[in-house]
Amino acid sequence: MKVQKIIISSFLAVVVVISTVSTFWGDEANPLLIAYANIATANYTDALNDAKTLKEKLKDFTNSPTMVLMENAKAAWLNARESYGQTEAFRLSNGPIDAEEGWHTSYGVPEGRLNAWPLDENMIDYTINAKGKKTTGNIIDTKGIFNPGGESPLAIDVTTITPSVLVALNENGGEANVATGYHAIEFLLWGQDQDYANFMKDSVTHGALVAGQRTLADYTTDANADRRKQYLNAVASLVVSDLESMVSAWADGDSANYKAALLGKNSDTIKNIDTKVALRQIFSGLGVFIKSELANERIAVAVLTPSEEDEHSCFSDNTHRDITQNFQGFKNLLFGTYNSVDYGVALIDAMKDKTKLMNLIVSVNTKINQMNTLAQVSRHFDYQIRPNDTQARQIKKLKNELRAIGDQMIYVAKSNGIDLTVGYITDAQKTKL
Repeated sequence: MKVQKIIISSFLAVVVVISTVSTFWGDEANPLLIAYANIATANYTDALNDAKTLKEKLKDFTNSPTMVLMENAKAAWLNARESYGQTEAFRLSNGPIDAEEGWHTSYGVPEGRLNAWPLDENMIDYTINAKGKKTTGNIIDTKGIFNPGGESPLAIDVTTITPSVLVALNENGGEANVATGYHAIEFLLWGQDQDYANFMKDSVTHGALVAGQRTLADYTTDANADRRKQYLNAVASLVVSDLESMVSAWADGDSANYKAALLGKNSDTIKNIDTKVALRQIFSGLGVFIKSELANERIAVAVLTPSEEDEHSCFSDNTHRDITQNFQGFKNLLFGTYNSVDYGVALIDAMKDKTKLMNLIVSVNTKINQMNTLAQVSRHFDYQIRPNDTQARQIKKLKNELRAIGDQMIYVAKSNGIDLTVGYITDAQKTKL
């Protein structure tokens, strides 16, 4: 009789838990969508908090420029990239970060302002050209109307560098005319780390473990020191405000935001997203991200060119961490975990045969770990991708395995009742190499 009572008691406890979940989310809320949305809430909240810390460290540095405070600002930037890098897996699923259609474009679709690259750093500040001379004609050294150049550019008054001015300049005249985001901050902190004359002969910075070496004088005695400070603070404010919009989109307890709509709980029911549509967008988005964006755009282009200019974080030589955290973000959603917290259900739970996918993930993890180790003790990513480096072959294999993982999303989706074709998980333009 005691055993029976325990079983009945346990059963009732489970019923209470299920009832509580159903009451909060509604019977139509798919567990996969709940886990996905809750990971987004946690990840974007961390990214925002890290960006706020970065903003504070940049303010400290610009208020009183010293080498110590400059290094603190760099450390804060590197740390902020860790959490933001994982959020990149939410891209390409028609979510608020980069939605191309739908009411949720009202969140500003800020991905292009936050993480656009590669950027033409000559538009922002000086670089050292092949003759060893400083370039001019950039935002920093222009104290009036600035024309960014390119295709149909719009001239902007840059007398005072504000967030709104930088928004107006960002990708004004072309995709390379990047004025905002993490990489603009990166360039302003580290300075250039590449050779315009000949990739194989590094004549700007020397050494396999040497990143950009911007001098403190750029923020103290240089004629444009105050404008660099102004730029740093403006772009940091913009990063924070853009991430605040993402946290708002994914916040709990808001019956009018994107998270509510994804879970079928938006008070304006016309905004609610059909479960199958949402899952199709998520599965296809993850496939495109891992196969076309990460494997090709962020790895293949750099290693097959080869070019430091096509590195994701070329000024700080932090590209190995970009790749690592982008893949981590993908794994978060695939396995339904984030920062060692289990969100209850994984996208791959329904798969009957996970062998090929798991073997690929293990192999990719091994290659990424090797890339990270070499970047710390031997040579940064820009040296690892050189044709005569033995590691270049491993990075090419890494690219190919990531593409194969992208293809596996067809089977992950199918196990969850969603039919996808190769076209759904491939950006043909980005997957040429």
